[in-house]
Amino acid sequence: MNAPRKPRIAVIGSNMVDLVTYVNRMPVRGETIEAPRFEMGHGGKGANQAVAAAKLGAEVVMVTAVGDDLFGENTIRNLAALGIDTTHVRRVAGKASGVATIMVEPSGENCILIVKGANADLSPADVERAGDALKRCDLILLQLEISLETVYAAIAFGKQHGVRTVLNPAPATPQLDIAHVRDVSYFVPNETELAILTGLPTESEADIEAAAKSLLGQGMQAVIVTLGGRGALLATADGCKRIAPTRVQPMDTTGAGDAFVGAFARYHAAGADLDAALARAARYAADSVTRPGTQKAYATEAEFEAFERGL
Repeated sequence: MNAPRKPRIAVIGSNMVDLVTYVNRMPVRGETIEAPRFEMGHGGKGANQAVAAAKLGAEVVMVTAVGDDLFGENTIRNLAALGIDTTHVRRVAGKASGVATIMVEPSGENCILIVKGANADLSPADVERAGDALKRCDLILLQLEISLETVYAAIAFGKQHGVRTVLNPAPATPQLDIAHVRDVSYFVPNETELAILTGLPTESEADIEAAAKSLLGQGMQAVIVTLGGRGALLATADGCKRIAPTRVQPMDTTGAGDAFVGAFARYHAAGADLDAALARAARYAADSVTRPGTQKAYATEAEFEAFERGL
């Protein structure tokens, strides 16, 4: 019997080098404190989502831009080593690669400062150059660590060619034009991003539902609000549903949202309905926070299935 076809996912987005410092507490302005541990790893919202999907068995093509520096070379090698198609990773002459400086508290909470670097050079022309590969995909994943024009072009490409699109609007910016992204198949903010993008409060569960419904009123098909340790909320024309959380002891929450999006894309692209894909995505994200780091914390398909069996 033939093995089932692997889901094929494109990620048009960012890559970063993560500079992670584990702190006993966050410093205040003007303060110097000693931290117990530092690690360097591969990150960036686009690359993280690509790695999560690839580790779970999807075929992934990455459309991104790196600098002409050592970080850029290492990023390409890392993606390729994980089985990700790097044909459409472009080196930008004279630019540094993207960098994320991250501080993580003992509770797992974090603060992140990013420098886009070469990611800012990813353009609508890169989307067009990757067009043949994108047309063969089940889903296209997008985030906001690249230019808004490139995000808009990718959503328009997906609509034109019948490829579903997922936009994780992070980091959120008020400059995002909802009119340019209402054709996205799935819009996946967290509650903070939802507040920034709608201008509405998200203090209570009722607030979050109202803010999500406001996006539906502007033409969006489906809004998925990630709520960290409280699970997620799915809002569609049929109403709102809660996706239950999985209780774990967090070590490092960095990259959990990317784990959720990458897993959702992998399982939905493979044919799982929305409820099932979101439930597995929530469990995958929960598993990821039990280990330090971002990409290295993401489980393989076999490891994740073992985690699910143990619940």
